[in-house]
Amino acid sequence: MSILVTGGAGYIGSHTVVELLNTNREVVIVDDFSNSKPEVLDAIKKITGKDFKFYNIDYSDKEKMDKVFKENKIDAVLNFAGYKAVGESVQKPIEYYTNNVAGTLNLLDVMRNNNVKKFVFSSSATVYGKPEVIPITEDCKTGGTTNPYGTSKLFIEQILKDLYKSDNSWEIVILRYFNPIGAHESGLIGEEPQGIPNNLMPYIVRVANGTLKELSVFGNDYNTHDGTGVRDYIHVVDLAKGHINALEKLEKEGQGLYIYNLGTGKGYSVLDIVKAFEESTGMKVPYKIAPRREGDIDICYSDPTKAKEELGWVAEKDLNQMCKDSWNYINKK
Repeated sequence: MSILVTGGAGYIGSHTVVELLNTNREVVIVDDFSNSKPEVLDAIKKITGKDFKFYNIDYSDKEKMDKVFKENKIDAVLNFAGYKAVGESVQKPIEYYTNNVAGTLNLLDVMRNNNVKKFVFSSSATVYGKPEVIPITEDCKTGGTTNPYGTSKLFIEQILKDLYKSDNSWEIVILRYFNPIGAHESGLIGEEPQGIPNNLMPYIVRVANGTLKELSVFGNDYNTHDGTGVRDYIHVVDLAKGHINALEKLEKEGQGLYIYNLGTGKGYSVLDIVKAFEESTGMKVPYKIAPRREGDIDICYSDPTKAKEELGWVAEKDLNQMCKDSWNYINKK
C-alpha cells in the first residue's frame, strides 16, 4: 500500500515525504512544480536513500489523478497542494479558491470513485480568524477569516465535515498548522519561495546573506509586547512528524473526523524572531517598519494539548534550532 502525497515536492510536503520514507512507507508524489522545484526529489532520495513514484501533474486534473489511483494501490492521501501565501491570496483570490477549494473537491471525488477514504488535510490556524482566546484550542470558534487563503482552508474544512456526515466510512484528520519555519538538518531541503518571499524566515535569511537589502516589518502598532505581530513558529520537521502520528491514528482507529492544532504553544513576535536569528547565527538582519499588511492579526498561538494527548505528538525543536536550520539551508545552496 502507498501513501499519495500531493504537493510532495513543496516545503512541507517534501519534509513529510522524508518522514514517511523513514518509517518505511511506500510513497507516490504528485506535483506540478508550480511552487516547488524538481531538484527537491533528488534531495529527498539523497536524505533517505529510498525511492518513490512521481507524477508531474496538476492535482486538480481528475482524469490524470484517476490514472494515478488506477496504477497504484493507494491507502491514504496527504494533501499539500494548496497555495499558501496570505498576502498573495488577497491579491489573487480567484487563483486561491480555484486551486485550494476546487482542487481539493476534485481530489476527493477521485478518491471516492476509487474507494480510498483516508485523508489528512493541511489546514491552518487562519481558520480561527481573530482568535477569541489565546492560546487557541480546537474548540475555539472558526470563521471571520481575514484573507482568502484562510477562507479557502475554512471552506475545505466545512466540505470535509459535510463529506463525513454524508458517509462516515471516511477517515479524516484536519491538521491546523501554525507557522512552519526551519529546514531539514541536512540542508538539502527547505523553504524555497518563487520570487520575493512572502513568509518571514525565508525573507530573513535572504537579508542576512545579502540577496535582499532589508526586512520589512509590517506594522509595529499591534497590541503585543513590542508592537509587532506574534505567531506560533514550529519547526517544519516537527510539523512533518505530526502527519505520521495522524496517519497512525487513522491506521489504528479507522473511521472518524479528527481536528488538531500543530504548534509549539509559544508566541514569538517578528522582532523576537529577528533577534533569535541574529543570536543563533551571528548574522545581522537590517529591517525597517512598514505599514500593516492587509489580513494580518495581532496575536496567534496554539494550545497543542489535544495533539499531545490523542496523537502522542509534541513539537521538540526550539526557536534556536529553527533559525540555525534555516540559515544552514540557504548556505548549502
